[in-house]
Amino acid sequence: MLAGLALILALAFVFARLARRLRQPAVMGEIIAGLALGPSLLGLLPGRPADLLFPADTRPLLQALAQLGLVLFMFGVGYQFDVARLRGSGRQVTAVSLSSVALPFVLGAGLAVSLYPWYDSSQLRTEGVLAPALFLGAAMSITAFPVLARIIAEQGMQRTRVGAMALACAAIEDFLAWCVLAVIVVIATASGPWPLVRMVLESALFLLFLVYVVRPGLRRLPAPGRGRTGGSSFVHAVLVTGLLLSAWATSAIGLHAVFGAFAFGAAVPRDRVEGFAPEVAERIEQTSLFLLPVFFTVTGLSVDLGGLGGRGVLVVVAVIAVACTGKFAGAACAARLSGIPGRESVALGVLLNARGLTELVILNVGLGLGVLDGRLFTAMVLMALVTTLMTGPLLQRLGCGQEFRRSPGPSGHDRERGVRLR
Repeated sequence: MLAGLALILALAFVFARLARRLRQPAVMGEIIAGLALGPSLLGLLPGRPADLLFPADTRPLLQALAQLGLVLFMFGVGYQFDVARLRGSGRQVTAVSLSSVALPFVLGAGLAVSLYPWYDSSQLRTEGVLAPALFLGAAMSITAFPVLARIIAEQGMQRTRVGAMALACAAIEDFLAWCVLAVIVVIATASGPWPLVRMVLESALFLLFLVYVVRPGLRRLPAPGRGRTGGSSFVHAVLVTGLLLSAWATSAIGLHAVFGAFAFGAAVPRDRVEGFAPEVAERIEQTSLFLLPVFFTVTGLSVDLGGLGGRGVLVVVAVIAVACTGKFAGAACAARLSGIPGRESVALGVLLNARGLTELVILNVGLGLGVLDGRLFTAMVLMALVTTLMTGPLLQRLGCGQEFRRSPGPSGHDRERGVRLR
């Protein structure tokens, strides 16, 4: 395991550097490195080196490290989630957000119904097409908020109207998609009406506990120098303990652990923590970034491009076409109809089409639930890569780096309404 872990981290660093040279987010290089260590590339070499580097008895250890990195990352996503972006977001942002969620959701659910006869039923754990259709619709609706923020920063679009709107829309879309995914998890795992009701009640009690007990309690954390427990080390221990317990709680309820970590991160009073211990969140983020390449490798071990076959290639093409059509058309058309100029509407559609890391998180949840098979999982991973890698070049073709940088950014009133890049 130690040798495999060393290879994962070294290869992730090299691919991240290559991605930056190609003007792509570093995380995309790490994702490709993880896929390369799986059967899609390394497995093609003679002697089955993938099985030698990652034998069966070490994979549970790698999965544990990947799970830890994933919950730490989801805590960071929740911690950076700005509820202000959801308040007073305006007619245009609301219209674009709802349209770019509804259209890909409908198209994705329809695609799942069409492809259901091709599903490998031995890999599914649910009966009927309802859960797979709802899951594929939710997976098509997601936007990679963390990667999108990085792309907007690298394109110099932080202070433009398009960049601010894209971040506001992505926040709303991810909020809706995670809510829908939570409902799908409940539907897929509940074995009857009473277990379904129990999971809903327990989930509601967990959220109420976070809002009315945990959040007020965290606001009373002592500042450095006050009392024996003051200091960032104490805050660090409290936050890590809280996020791990929250991840365990949602897993015990029947949801995935990522929901608990995300909810705890969103409940943390960021203004209070950053007021006297701003380095704590950065420490947790650095730890997650250190472990995420393991998550990408575990994902890559489930992706087999060589096993797609003729039907698999058709599935990949259909998935990419539906994903791009639903997101781009839903965002760009709604933006144009709400009065945004044509080129800015196109740029907004391109930005919101990026899936990236968030998509991989959702796909691993679905694979664990048994609502999609290995072939569709591979196709969806490829879709996440393609839609994210194409974002930067398309924005450059549109001239976003020059023209939009000269366009007026959001007004002070808009910034007060939360549509700014933190």
